[in-house]
Amino acid sequence: MSSVSTRRVLSMLVDTNVILDVALDRAPWISAAVLFFDAIGRGNARGFVAAHAVSNVHYLVEKQSGRVIANSALSDLLELLTVVTLDGNDFRRALGMDLPDYEDAVQVAACLKCGADFLVTRNAKDFKGSPTKIASPGEVLSVLAQG
Repeated sequence: MSSVSTRRVLSMLVDTNVILDVALDRAPWISAAVLFFDAIGRGNARGFVAAHAVSNVHYLVEKQSGRVIANSALSDLLELLTVVTLDGNDFRRALGMDLPDYEDAVQVAACLKCGADFLVTRNAKDFKGSPTKIASPGEVLSVLAQG
């Protein structure tokens, strides 16, 4: 009798700060972020990024490291993560959330839209009261290690 694994692959909406930790080589967070992205690349998790974050990442990386680096970082990002498209309803949904920062609320709306299991960020405190599960890259790695 053969045993077939029916383990469900968890899905993650990745916040901008985690992406920037890798793209801008930001210590001390880069190590956990790289391991987190490696887990996605190996298929241990499925990764998503909110559409508005894509242009924000490019802008911030280009501003600090130049266009060539920004284009390369974005190319890698788009190979690894699925873009969650947002529409007016998603932005209205974010307006109705009781979060202090509207951009964070838009991240939550994107997480809800794609049905991700976690919103992965380093700033969990900014998402207090969110209807989504919030975790850091390190916390997600622990969850994935438990299988």
